[in-house]
Amino acid sequence: MRAKGMTYDTGFVVDGRNSMERFDPDLVRRELTIIRDDLHCNAVQIVGGDPQRLEVAARVAAELGLEVWFSPYPLDLQTDQILALLLDSAQRAERLRTTGAEVVFVAGVELSIMNRGFFDGDRIDERLSRLLATPDGRAERIVEVRSRLDRFLRTAVPAIREHFHGKVTYAAIPFEGVDWDLFDFVTLELIRSAEVADRFRDGVRTLVAQPKPVAITGFGTATWRGASDVAPRSMEILEYDETTGIPVRLNGQYQRDETGQATYLGELLDIFDSEGVDSAFVHLFALHNLPHRPDGDPRDDLDLASLGIVKVLDGRNGDTYPDMPWNPKPPSPRSPNATPADPRRRDRSELREISVEMTGTLL
Repeated sequence: MRAKGMTYDTGFVVDGRNSMERFDPDLVRRELTIIRDDLHCNAVQIVGGDPQRLEVAARVAAELGLEVWFSPYPLDLQTDQILALLLDSAQRAERLRTTGAEVVFVAGVELSIMNRGFFDGDRIDERLSRLLATPDGRAERIVEVRSRLDRFLRTAVPAIREHFHGKVTYAAIPFEGVDWDLFDFVTLELIRSAEVADRFRDGVRTLVAQPKPVAITGFGTATWRGASDVAPRSMEILEYDETTGIPVRLNGQYQRDETGQATYLGELLDIFDSEGVDSAFVHLFALHNLPHRPDGDPRDDLDLASLGIVKVLDGRNGDTYPDMPWNPKPPSPRSPNATPADPRRRDRSELREISVEMTGTLL
């Protein structure tokens, strides 16, 4: 692969609340240096909902010689708000690009389900519930979502290119049916679950066979045993505060399986590399709102639901990097039986299965 990358979180914003309360540029520089030097990445996808934070982190990454994928991540916004965030971010990305940095602008991530205006529902669970409600009429509903997203992108992308003069892409779910003629890269949030494992490599090969370079973002899994089998749903073991939406506990007891997480990521990276993917970004380095709490009630150890490759510590620094508030997740022996994910839950995994039904291929 040309670009071997890591996704780096600067905080997701919902209803004006940032998932990362504290943003320290010195910590950002140290972590991005570790990503470059110790994880041997040459690219980083900077994600988040605050364009100022995105710019600060992206500038640090560029100073470290990393290729920057500047990736604003709108959540539960209306289309006019999405466009405003994208254009603000595009101007910031262009300022960075003109300094000589290698910058790719990502014009949103999974916009059709993560935001309002493409399908009815104020929150993602409402939108997904309605979109996937019954097989009858489902194809028509997906066509409607695709049409609305296509109209938005045909307006947004030319406007973005007025401000940003480098390469532009969009991080899509396969079912969205994006017209890639609008973009310089074909970029997909492509996560392997057990249901599509037998078709996954062939799907990647088919994707790479088209003319444009391919980037894979958003792939990862949580750290409990069995998570890799349901990777797109592996965070669904969380329970949230009904008022604030903040994760508060796990919905059961799960066994830690850091080896399983590492194995899953290694297998996907091998597939992407051997099949000719241009760029891949592991999702993700750390989720600071899901700390590791090994003592006390096992349901309080939120890191088990985290896709982060490091476990964020609760109020202390780590051992491997004594100046960092986390420890790497080293491989460990596989654990005994764990609670399975709730099979009744519907999310992006089912949307990928719908993509299979509609196109006859994984992609």
